[in-house]
Amino acid sequence: MVTRRSVLLGAISGAAIGGLGIASARAEPISLKVSHYLPPNHTFHRELTKWGESLSEQSQGRLTLNIFPASQLGPVNRQFDLVRNGVVDIAVGLHGATPGRFPMTDLISLPYLAPKAGSNSAVTSHRLTELAPTYLFAEHPGMKILWMAVTNPLMFHTSKRPITKLEDFNGLRVRYAGEQFAQIIPLLGATPLAVPPAETADSLSKGIIDAATFPYEACQSFDLGTAIKYSLEPGVSTATFAVAMNPNKFKALPADLQQMIEQTTGPAMAERFGAAFDASEKAGRAYMLEKGVQISQLADAELSRVKEILVPLLDKALANLEKSGKPVKAFLDAYTA
Repeated sequence: MVTRRSVLLGAISGAAIGGLGIASARAEPISLKVSHYLPPNHTFHRELTKWGESLSEQSQGRLTLNIFPASQLGPVNRQFDLVRNGVVDIAVGLHGATPGRFPMTDLISLPYLAPKAGSNSAVTSHRLTELAPTYLFAEHPGMKILWMAVTNPLMFHTSKRPITKLEDFNGLRVRYAGEQFAQIIPLLGATPLAVPPAETADSLSKGIIDAATFPYEACQSFDLGTAIKYSLEPGVSTATFAVAMNPNKFKALPADLQQMIEQTTGPAMAERFGAAFDASEKAGRAYMLEKGVQISQLADAELSRVKEILVPLLDKALANLEKSGKPVKAFLDAYTA
């Protein structure tokens, strides 16, 4: 027999159980495991940390990021696989670390390629992220791309002598970044060597390499100011990154947290991140000068000689990819518009 007392007891019991459920949910925030290979003082780490703080604040602590920098969970060339295989929830991958895997994305690293609005990272990162769903997502299977990033153009930095003319590249052993630089360096008369970013300073100091290609912000992050004596402007080629999430992990999140991630990533995040990259590039250049590094520019005639050698790489890359039926021209036209 249902009595008023039993109804009240049932209501109280239900409320108590419901309260325990709410308390339990609040007691178990979701922490996303994030991996990257860069040092903790790098722009990427700082910006990921800011993003994590923003997610935590907006979700009232329900969603946080646990960030593992400096290749703690895997080397640079394993970052994309870490996120694809679900070892981590989010990873920062460098496309150039896995040659041949991302042929369309790698086009962005061709020499002297940039939008008409300029080669600043805020411009290029926004543009690439905007175009990625149409042209690049297909070569990132098993990953949800949150945003993409493009560095400022990488320069040649040398430890023994400055580069003032094309012939000065002859015989240099150069630490390179990505497949495009692996092609660029031999055309200039130098030898490309694969050296992890974190080992570059030691390799320069020991004479294993004579030069390295980095943007200024990376020179500061990896503390190369004492190993490098000369830097050559302008930069030649960029490097690209993707901040990727495991799609199954994303789908497992509550709908409101999925929406929060969507709203805090994409082209707008890429532009904000790029602006931070640009600020770090200026700070990195100042750091190099403070360390006594001599920064020089090639004379117009010498720069023209370099470009004459390197620009045909674009035609070669286009021809190779067009054979596979990829929309190469449409992609590059949209990127450089």
